[in-house]
Amino acid sequence: MYTIFVLYQALPAWLALSRSQREAFFDRKTTPLFARFEQEVQVRLFDAEAFHARFSDVMMISCNDLNQYYVFMEALRDTELFSKPYIEVKEVIVTRENGFKPFGKVGG
Repeated sequence: MYTIFVLYQALPAWLALSRSQREAFFDRKTTPLFARFEQEVQVRLFDAEAFHARFSDVMMISCNDLNQYYVFMEALRDTELFSKPYIEVKEVIVTRENGFKPFGKVGG
């Protein structure tokens, strides 16, 4: 199992939208995309702006196959989140759950 943390910053174009416009955008664009890929990737969203200056949000994506993550991210990049742009990705951290376990068996 892989967990990918996508750390991003909301840009002024996003912040200029009213909260109802942001919610409508998510209802129209992101929610259907998340549903389309729900068998391949699980997505959770976290707000961080009150706690971190460089990242306003974190998207946590879980999957069993990094190709699934890749295809999901390519589809997400085709939305206005990236093309407007509404967000800027600052960092991507790919992790492997309990990755030390298989290594311990073969790595000594």
